Amino acid sequence: MIYEDIEGLVHAALQKGLITSADQVYARNQLMHLLKLKAFPEQLDRVSEASIPDLLDKLVDNAIANNVIADVFDEKEMLAANMMNCFVARPSVIQGEFACMYDQSPEAATDYFYELSKNSNYIQMNRIRKNIHFKADTVYGEMDITINLSKPEKDPEQIKRERELKQTVAYPKCMLCVENEGYAGRTGYPARANHRIIPVDLMGEQWFFQYSPYVYYNEHCIVLAAQHRDMKIDKTAFQRLMQFTSKFPHYFIGSNADLPIVGGSILSHDHYQGGRYEFAMTKAEAAFSFTLNPFPEVSAAVLHWPLSVIRLRSVDADQVADAADYILQTWRHYSDEQANVAAFTGDTPHNTITPIARMRHGKHELDLVLRNNRTSEEHPLGIFHPHADVQHIKKENIGLIEVMGLAVLPARLKDELQVIENFLLGGELQDVADYHQEWAQQLKEAYGTLKKDEEAKTIMKKELAKKFSRVLEDAGVFKEKCAFERFIAVLNKEA
Repeated sequence: MIYEDIEGLVHAALQKGLITSADQVYARNQLMHLLKLKAFPEQLDRVSEASIPDLLDKLVDNAIANNVIADVFDEKEMLAANMMNCFVARPSVIQGEFACMYDQSPEAATDYFYELSKNSNYIQMNRIRKNIHFKADTVYGEMDITINLSKPEKDPEQIKRERELKQTVAYPKCMLCVENEGYAGRTGYPARANHRIIPVDLMGEQWFFQYSPYVYYNEHCIVLAAQHRDMKIDKTAFQRLMQFTSKFPHYFIGSNADLPIVGGSILSHDHYQGGRYEFAMTKAEAAFSFTLNPFPEVSAAVLHWPLSVIRLRSVDADQVADAADYILQTWRHYSDEQANVAAFTGDTPHNTITPIARMRHGKHELDLVLRNNRTSEEHPLGIFHPHADVQHIKKENIGLIEVMGLAVLPARLKDELQVIENFLLGGELQDVADYHQEWAQQLKEAYGTLKKDEEAKTIMKKELAKKFSRVLEDAGVFKEKCAFERFIAVLNKEA
């Protein structure tokens, strides 16, 4: 069977355009080497027909059965990535093809690269399909809810190996560094042999474009600095974002904030995230417009959104960048005791911005989400962070993706929510996790005992989206219009 699976993988790679017929013998021999096979039959009765991910799984299982690798998570990942690397062209070839496609259109270039990233199994679509994803209406529009099941659990042997590992290897410095391209992986560090990146010039500096291996939305991409350096939100960052959307006008791009609590999971490497997807925040209407006196060419509005967002628009990217920088510098030093906003504790800064850029109707559009990471005795995880009463649903940082209206929720909720549904259908409260019981009782009081599974599932989706809206409301710095107006008054007064 292994020979049939090898030939099946070669044929699948040929069908997906990863290789040509001239590459078949070479690719087969490379796979044989990785699987420690000395020869290949002259003739096969059949060729396995399956998807690339399924064929990889079969070949990995065979390698375990024949003691080629141990049945350990990282060894399986490294073998699968190395097998796919037999079919993926070198970076120079892919970059050249991307450039040729870009000459046709930016869409053609990203379509080519996205398909390559999926076909090479760098984006592991089989795993991503395990995620639970749905949309639900809220007062702020249709939110996206994802329960993240795509990240595989590490087996006990893998965990043991990582604990026993004595050597500290600082290469690559982090999972966003350019040195990840083609890196075979090691215990405790992911395999990236089949990973490729595309150089992009932004503001005269080399950056790189890639896709996220765990895409949370369509064409979820990462744009990373060539240099390993900390995240930084400044005027140049705004300019880079808009230059990227000028080069790829069918994509949005945004940045996590550059401070702990309100920033993303990786603050040690300057990077942005983008893609081809319309979030609820993108569709948000203006709650009210206002004039930004120093920048009459730029339209400004506060969005009807749970977080505190200013949307800037103009045909002139430089004007938008200047206006955004002016707002950022004012916000960095802005305090409002009535709104519980303090810019500093001693010399420690608290105010920053999560920016998102896009092209719309021929204009540059830049959303500035005001963030503050101060903590208090009442809210030790953050005053403008999910509060204790919603942490049973979402306790993690509210990063760029959540800011835009896509909840990335922990895998534990898959089973926990099912138990709550059972409770609504007449089950026992004691079966519900302790931290969900108050919420479950509130739902029972609101809806009574339900009779149909589908009704329980519909209610659960609706109520989960409401909880996520509350999570985002907690992260909003200005809870009332008058608080926003006080900040706007300072913007125009200081001008």
